[in-house]
Amino acid sequence: MPLTDLTLAELTDFRPEVEEPADFDAFWEATLAESRAAGGDVVLAPATTPVTQLIVEDLTFPGFGGEPVRAWVSRPLHADGPLPAVVQYQGYGGGRGLAGENVDWALAGYVHVFMDTRGQGSGWGTGGDTADPHGSGPATPGFMTRGIHDPREHYYRRVFTDAVRAVDAARALPFVDPSRIAVTGGSQGGGIALAAGALADVQAVLPDVAFLCAYRRGTEVAGGGPFQELATYLSVHRDEVDTAFRTLSYLDGVNFARRIHAPSLFSVALMDSVVPPSTTFAAYNHLAAADRAIEVYPFNDHEGGQAAHWHKQAAWLAERI
Repeated sequence: MPLTDLTLAELTDFRPEVEEPADFDAFWEATLAESRAAGGDVVLAPATTPVTQLIVEDLTFPGFGGEPVRAWVSRPLHADGPLPAVVQYQGYGGGRGLAGENVDWALAGYVHVFMDTRGQGSGWGTGGDTADPHGSGPATPGFMTRGIHDPREHYYRRVFTDAVRAVDAARALPFVDPSRIAVTGGSQGGGIALAAGALADVQAVLPDVAFLCAYRRGTEVAGGGPFQELATYLSVHRDEVDTAFRTLSYLDGVNFARRIHAPSLFSVALMDSVVPPSTTFAAYNHLAAADRAIEVYPFNDHEGGQAAHWHKQAAWLAERI
């Protein structure tokens, strides 16, 4: 498989100018304030699982507009004192899966909060449990163009708000140290982690092969994957290009990266046919964090570093929280 984008030398210097709305911060402050004001309960219940050497619980917390969002919470069976937490977000089309299915961070000694993605969970994996009770205007099949005419209506406004509220919920758990929370995820989950890293008070950000960055660049060069939903939509709605990318500027990982000051560890794959590496580098190169690194996997596609990268993440995070 050939390189899918720029050379590494070019990527290192790639800093595209992504539109940043003048009211970007006010937009997100109002969004989060409205959702927090909507109230809702954080409910933790025992999960049914064959896992016996970890505590696995079913979490429901209020997300966008106070709407219920599901997550799994896994943690070590025997641990003294509040633990650091890792809040993880899922890739495109997947859900939180089954109880006990994703517990690596709990096995490493953290409280692991694995958030469901509203309206998703039926594209691959073992399912999701969170509805998205909102309609949409004309849209391409998928999630990228739902609400494309207005950032207040866009699907990812709701998802990113859920992600911040997941951090809020994690911080409120009695067995979590609220001063030691990290966010992570791969692909879509990486893009969600960037939003949470900018909008929530977290101590580390670990996005893998991060999607949802530099939307216009991704739409122009991606060889497959969800960026093509935007290209398909704009090939039909030919006069809506400016409107679409104006909406997406409120949701762009590049603009979130500019606001991330927490230590950050990225990853990228140079043969990625789904998320062009230039889009991930666009966010990384605009990152505000002084403590930052990016692991490059030159011969990998969208799978990135997989378990090899998780080992690097675990070592990196242990040094920080």
